[in-house]
Amino acid sequence: MSDAAIEVLGIGNAIVDVIANTDEAFLAAHGMSKGGMALIDEAQASTIYDAMGPGIEASGGSAGNTIAGVASFGGKAAFIGKVRDDILGEIYRHDLRSIGVKFDTPVATSGASTARCLVLVTDDAQRTMNTFLGACVELTPDDIDEALVASAGITYLEGYLFDPPLAKEAFRKAAKIARGAGRKVALSLSDSFCVHRYKDEFLELIAEHIDILFANEAEIAALYGVDDVAAAADTLARQVDVAAITLGAAGSLLIKGNERVTVPAAPVAQVIDTTGAGDLYASGVLFGLSRGLPLAECGRLGSIAAGEIISHYGARPQTELASLA
Repeated sequence: MSDAAIEVLGIGNAIVDVIANTDEAFLAAHGMSKGGMALIDEAQASTIYDAMGPGIEASGGSAGNTIAGVASFGGKAAFIGKVRDDILGEIYRHDLRSIGVKFDTPVATSGASTARCLVLVTDDAQRTMNTFLGACVELTPDDIDEALVASAGITYLEGYLFDPPLAKEAFRKAAKIARGAGRKVALSLSDSFCVHRYKDEFLELIAEHIDILFANEAEIAALYGVDDVAAAADTLARQVDVAAITLGAAGSLLIKGNERVTVPAAPVAQVIDTTGAGDLYASGVLFGLSRGLPLAECGRLGSIAAGEIISHYGARPQTELASLA
């Protein structure tokens, strides 16, 4: 993939995160399931935002975070995602471009405002997310830059975006273009609720288009309807070139053919906020794969990136990942 003009291209939800500390009582009062992600409308977003404590605003979105991580490692990165022509949309575009990410998706000039995710972090560093998708859901196949996809060594698809019908078409279009150009396609399952909603469609997408898959234990178990993660991993390994399964504090498991590599989590002095840990783990693995590095080294880079991100608030690196690698 060394000939690729872009090493990793991400396609996903362009979301601005608003992150604040909270307690169990706040979650209960607002009917939130701790550690989960709920989709909310604009009115609910306003109600929760008004009740939250002081927050930190930072550009986020799962694939956007991953692409920011790839750029922080020194990779050539690009992003496709939809924002509105409003203040949050301009902030999002500036944040990615300022770190060297190519982001030229046309902005929406009508419809819902730029998406935001209200992230409530409890004392145990667990994050509970309430997401107003806004302009994100307006991504269509017309937003897929065919030349950009064909020039990218790896195109990375975010499972969270696999809901609107036009976004699904955009995913499939991008995957076909990438495969047709001899490139690789990666998918993150994103959340077990995504898997439960679209299990059959995900399985079809994986079988037809996916070379690299990211999942955690809950997601891969849901995908294959089993509790035995090892058995699910073996099944997955027969369907994709590379599988990367995160195991929380136990690190991760990477599989490529008959090769199995277990990588420990990077040591962290204090876990502050787990928001974006999986996203940044993916950035390290994707960067490593794009450079043709050994599987164990790809996993090590993933652990380093995840460790950096959980040591502070926000889902974008505060320390250059290239310096940590």
